[in-house]
Amino acid sequence: CYGFFGRNGAGKTTTIKCLLNLLRPTSGHVRVFGLDPRQQEVAVKSRLAYVPDTVAFYPWMSVRDTLDYLRSFRTHWNRDLEADLLRRFGLNADQKAGTLSKGQRTQLALVGAICPEPELLVLDEPTSGLDPIVRREFIETVIGAYQSGDPERRTIFVSTHLIAEFEGLIDEFTIIEQGRELLTMAADDARNRFRKIRARFTQPPAPLELPGALSVRQTGRAVEVLTNGNSDVLIATLQALKPEELQTESLTLEEIFVASKTLGQSKS
Repeated sequence: CYGFFGRNGAGKTTTIKCLLNLLRPTSGHVRVFGLDPRQQEVAVKSRLAYVPDTVAFYPWMSVRDTLDYLRSFRTHWNRDLEADLLRRFGLNADQKAGTLSKGQRTQLALVGAICPEPELLVLDEPTSGLDPIVRREFIETVIGAYQSGDPERRTIFVSTHLIAEFEGLIDEFTIIEQGRELLTMAADDARNRFRKIRARFTQPPAPLELPGALSVRQTGRAVEVLTNGNSDVLIATLQALKPEELQTESLTLEEIFVASKTLGQSKS
């Protein structure tokens, strides 16, 4: 599961549209499965499924008609999985697509994307239209089941700014800003590298100089330091000041994302 993180307007959707040959890049090149989507579009798209951030269906079709229509383009379709997903989401197969809410349209799009069991599942802000309960069900159960069904053959590429919700699924990620990469890492490596140190002193310390720290925040007797691969050195520096309490923990992927501008500056 590959996370593609960035703020609104960072270029996530534009990148995805270039991958799918919905936009043509003005420079550089794109390869999916080692193929050029401009030259081998059918070969690429037959092996993936895509859920955009805004979905729409023919309003006169029912949910059943819509899924049958989508199935007609596929060589494989898991009907048992379709029935299970319709039940999980509580979708009425006879309801017209034009009467579905935004969240229900997203659910229908997810059913249509997962049932072909593609090698690559591309999701652009897939949970933005779902309520919190359905989001959790979707992420933990639906995506988890899809990924574990054939983990050697299936990849999920998820673009999101709701990073905390995907924290446990992400294996590797890229953070972009204004169309450019700030950071690409395996999730476990990132958690080991970027850490948070909290120290508390008996008296408010003088303003601390901690070269190499991503950030230093002092509030009264408390100090919070974010580190980038040099936590041992900074811990030793703080211990020399004899704090009454000192703790360290890994940053979450969301915290790394929030600190991404600093990460980009330190990288450059």
